[in-house]
Amino acid sequence: MSDGVILYDKPAGVTSHDVVAGVRRRLGGRRRGSGRLRVGHAGTLDPFATGLLLVLVGRATRVQRFLMALPKTYEATARFGAVSSTGDPDGELTFTGVVPQGDLALPSGRLRQRPPAYSAVKVRGRRAYALARAGEQVELAEREVTVYRYEERWRRGERRAFEIECSSGTYVRTLIAELGDAYCEELRRTAIGPFAVSDADPERILALQDALSFIPEVRLDPQRAERVAHGAPVPSSAAAPGPIVRLTDAGGLIALAEPHPDGLLRPVVGLRG
Repeated sequence: MSDGVILYDKPAGVTSHDVVAGVRRRLGGRRRGSGRLRVGHAGTLDPFATGLLLVLVGRATRVQRFLMALPKTYEATARFGAVSSTGDPDGELTFTGVVPQGDLALPSGRLRQRPPAYSAVKVRGRRAYALARAGEQVELAEREVTVYRYEERWRRGERRAFEIECSSGTYVRTLIAELGDAYCEELRRTAIGPFAVSDADPERILALQDALSFIPEVRLDPQRAERVAHGAPVPSSAAAPGPIVRLTDAGGLIALAEPHPDGLLRPVVGLRG
């Protein structure tokens, strides 16, 4: 069984958890001689949303946080003249008939955003949406997010489509709701960092070495490679090319490491053996 990443085009009406469970069943659920096969994902998509989901298999689950931190690109259809209790078509809709005219500007740059009550953020160990559906008041802390760019792609009657590139943790539903009397009727994730939904193939596991190729590489000699494989830090022979690096040798990927001011590369995720 390979360790790696599946680029999965999630359909509407299923959860990200459903996709992970289906992949686990398809792959047999267990590794020979090593217990349950670990399968996860790098960034939830709401049930109504479609598009790219990175499904992590085996050791790829160890690098989840680095994949989740990648910027995202979405295609969002805003439906004006109505508001939704959840910001999407799954909520209670209230029709206002107020449809704006002319151009509209989404907020861009760095901004403070409060996750919606109906979100997957955990509060006291439970998902916020579960608390909200149970009638509990949910007040989530603001977070800093970044909208790198947006573009209006088309407009037809009460609907307009936007392409939005944003940082991890950005709620597109909230961006759309802040345009006025509007909610996010359709949402499709088209890219996560260097990964595109056009390359999705549920039957293909992208090798971990290839999936992490966006992280700068530091090649090690055999002596330093052996130390890193046992979790020990090693001195860097040159200035580190980034805040996180991929340590490799002739045999491939060994670990991800963080450069420290003392000149050492300290492994944070072991990926060999």
